[in-house]
Parts: sequence; C-alpha cells; structure tokens
Amino acid sequence: MEKFEINIFGCGAALPTPRRLSSAQIVNIREKLFMLDCAEGTQMALRRSHLSFSHLQAIFLTHLHGDHTFGLLGMLSTFGLLGRIQDLHIYGPKDLQRIFQPQIDYFCADSPYKIFLHEIDTRTPQTIYEDRSVCISTLPLAHRVPCCGYLFSEKPTPRHIRRDMIDFYHIPISQINNIKAGMDWIDEDGTLIPNNRLTTPPDPVRSYAYCTDTTYRPQLAELLQGVTCLYHEATFTQEHALLAKKTYHSTAAQAAQIALDAHARQLVIGHFSSRYKSEDLLLQEAQQIFPQTLLAEDGMRITL
Repeated sequence: MEKFEINIFGCGAALPTPRRLSSAQIVNIREKLFMLDCAEGTQMALRRSHLSFSHLQAIFLTHLHGDHTFGLLGMLSTFGLLGRIQDLHIYGPKDLQRIFQPQIDYFCADSPYKIFLHEIDTRTPQTIYEDRSVCISTLPLAHRVPCCGYLFSEKPTPRHIRRDMIDFYHIPISQINNIKAGMDWIDEDGTLIPNNRLTTPPDPVRSYAYCTDTTYRPQLAELLQGVTCLYHEATFTQEHALLAKKTYHSTAAQAAQIALDAHARQLVIGHFSSRYKSEDLLLQEAQQIFPQTLLAEDGMRITL
C-alpha cells in the first residue's frame, strides 16, 4: 500500500510542558507532507522526525490560539534560511491574514519562496485542497474562536496487475495502465479476457480526521462515517465535564462517543490538560466506550 502516516509532534493542551509540546502533526501521504497546526517547538520536532522540510506541501491551522500557531513564524523563517524555493500555502480561519501577513512581511521579506495565506469559512464543510492522491476538507468545530478540523480522504488507487496473466496473454506494456483502470483484454484469437482475471482489487481507501479544539458536537459523527482514524481532543475526564463545556473542550468519553457514532476504525485522543500527571484515566474512560482507542504521544507515528 502507498504511504499514509500520521506523525504526532505535540499533543498537549494550552501550554508546552517537559512531557508534551502543544498541538502539531504531519500527515505523510506518498511522501507529500501536510502540517496540522504549528505550536511552539514544532520545527525542532520536525527535525527530530527526519522528515524532509522540502516535502511540506501546505499547513492547515485549526484556529488562531497561540498553542496552535506560536511555532509558525520561526519555522517559516527557517525554511527561508535553508533555501526553500517551493511556494507554501497556509490555510486557516478568519483573521489569518490580519494576524500573520504583517509578520511574514517583516520577518520573511527576503525569503526565496512565496507564502500564500488562505482564509477559510469554518462554519460549513468544504473541500480546500485536492491533488491526484488526496482530498482535504474542513470539519466545522465549536470553540471560543472560529475553528475547524480537517478530513484527509485518500483517492482510490488503480487495480493491481497480475504479472503472470500479463505474460500469459502477451499483453503489451502500453496497455497495462488501461487494464489497471478496469479495461478488459481481447487476445489475438478474439477471446475477451475479463479484467478481474487480469487484476486484483485495489487497496482500500483510507481517511484521517483531525478534530481539535472543540466542545462535544454529536453532529460531527455524520461527517466522519467510516473514517479510518480519528484524532479527537480529550482535554478533560468526565469529572471535569462542566469545565470542558465552559471552555469549549471535550472529555475523553465524548471523544469516544463521536468515534463510536462515526463507526471509526480507530480513535486517537490528545490535547491533554496539564492538570493530569498521567493520561491513563483519559484512556480508560475512552476505551470503556470505544475500545479501539490509542493515547497520543509526542513522537508517535501511526501507519494507516
């Protein structure tokens, strides 16, 4: 299968601690890198990951709170110092340009690459990026400021060719892509060879959803039906459910309920409050509702 990996750089809430950085991730799809949020310390985590700076295609910010954006300007400056020449596109909610364009103009004025800021409407789902291998759409969330999550949907791949059948029927190389696309073959005797004899089914498509920061939104599950992997914030335990509601965050149990209602295959919880010395309580709470739950860790790499 083609590469589809999630690299978690930071999964803490509000402020970085010796144990956890704040929110930042890299989604690696076929060696094209997409960044989700960019908290303080992100560029150092990127270095430690050994992922290529030059393969970063775009950055997607969920919202404009500091624990999701304070690492952005430093990283953009570093890219310039390293000689990046490829354009970089940054997507985020209302006020993205008002807040960051003056800083980019000042600190990155001499950068050898161009930076494009795209403001998005966080209130309705929409496709904001698409290429040959992936479609990226927004997921409306509910926080104290405009906020959205992101859904990465892999595009279907061609069927797998059976080399033994290609050799047996002497099919020319020029026709292999057509057969991968679903065409049948007629041999030199005029016999039609059905495609399902020449190929095997394509790999199943995969998807990844990133949802932070948000209060509990049951309707979110409708947009996530069948998602392969869901990352959902779990800032608090149910003991602090009132605080979660007041601060527009979610509990581990609520994150698990979203995963259950969405028929997700896997849930990863993160964005943990620093009040918890151990996140085991959060994991146990989520697993009681949705057993296929993992606890996010800085430096974790998840292969879909």
